[in-house]
Amino acid sequence: MRIAILSRGPKLYSTRRLRDAAKARGHTLRVLDTLRFFIHVEAHEPELFYDGKAINHYDAVIPRIGASITFFGTAVVRQFEQMGVYCQNSSSAISVSRDKLRSLQILSRHNIGMPPSVFVRNKKDILPAIEEIGGAPVIIKLLEGTQGMGVILADSTKIAEAIIETLQTARQNVLIQKFVAESKGRDVRAFVVGGRVVAAMRRTAQGQEFRSNVHRGGRTESLTLDEDYERTAVKAAHIMGLRVAGVDMLESNEGPQVMEVNSSPGLEGIERATGLDVASAIIEDLEQEAKFPDFDIRQRLTFSKGYGVAEITISKDSELAGQTLAEASLRDRDIQVLCITRNELVIPNPSGLREIMPGDTLLCYGKQIALQALIPTKKSKRKKRRVAGATKKP
Repeated sequence: MRIAILSRGPKLYSTRRLRDAAKARGHTLRVLDTLRFFIHVEAHEPELFYDGKAINHYDAVIPRIGASITFFGTAVVRQFEQMGVYCQNSSSAISVSRDKLRSLQILSRHNIGMPPSVFVRNKKDILPAIEEIGGAPVIIKLLEGTQGMGVILADSTKIAEAIIETLQTARQNVLIQKFVAESKGRDVRAFVVGGRVVAAMRRTAQGQEFRSNVHRGGRTESLTLDEDYERTAVKAAHIMGLRVAGVDMLESNEGPQVMEVNSSPGLEGIERATGLDVASAIIEDLEQEAKFPDFDIRQRLTFSKGYGVAEITISKDSELAGQTLAEASLRDRDIQVLCITRNELVIPNPSGLREIMPGDTLLCYGKQIALQALIPTKKSKRKKRRVAGATKKP
């Protein structure tokens, strides 16, 4: 294959390792500086130019987009996608992963542990927001920070309030997270490639530092993940749409807590800590997937008027619960079940003998009016909150 690595640092450890691994497996590879492209947008003829010359001869792209050039970098990746070139991490997945708030919002819809977080803009909301996640100490994060930069531990509510006000005055967007005390100065990075964890390490901060990032002097050690942590890492990467991801988790008393899903994880720390050839795993995944580029199933399957795609979660009261697909006669209603998700198991192209169980989520394509009849009515969820100063009635 003809492979391009998008990277501004051809001499960086990660770039060199990927280049060597690709060449060892018989591929032609070139490192391209992301900022030396220009994008030509025209009907029916999307093009990319590199150093003034049109390029159209690559089979696959490995994006290594730095945080400082996310906007332009994802535009370049997107243009490759429009040209039909397979990109190992998609432009949309990279964009989502770079937005800490957006990525947490997306993960929050799923059964994944994460530190309670709040985002505020109004000064009067700062104190109530901190109380909402259990009070000080809290972690304050710049939404645009990387490698541990822009991460502050505030020991008291007053200090947190002062820091947040100062950062907001400087027009910085900040996220406030609950401090997981039992994991102070320690976290886990799971390196996910193609839906499996290929390597994992524990990072431990040194001295008084609470940030465990390798760039901040953190010590690393190889780690064999238990099933819960491995499942969480794979699921988080999948939800974000990333085939290659570094999933950072805290070891809390309640189990794994996802802090961040990184779309361009470095190889140096993980390979040196574990002794594993992560670069070759990335190239091997590229070989397997390059012939099957990603596409938006909803976009492709909704061109026919009156048809659409929907996910239907089966409740215990559903008319479908307890029946097989054949007994439910969904095909007679012009509905095709593409797959069933049951707990952590995905059942693709299920047969008519497959029983539908409460808790299953069915990914269906069919007539919208028929799909609508199967979608349960949403019930409003209200949290009972204790009002400050309130007293119980005698």
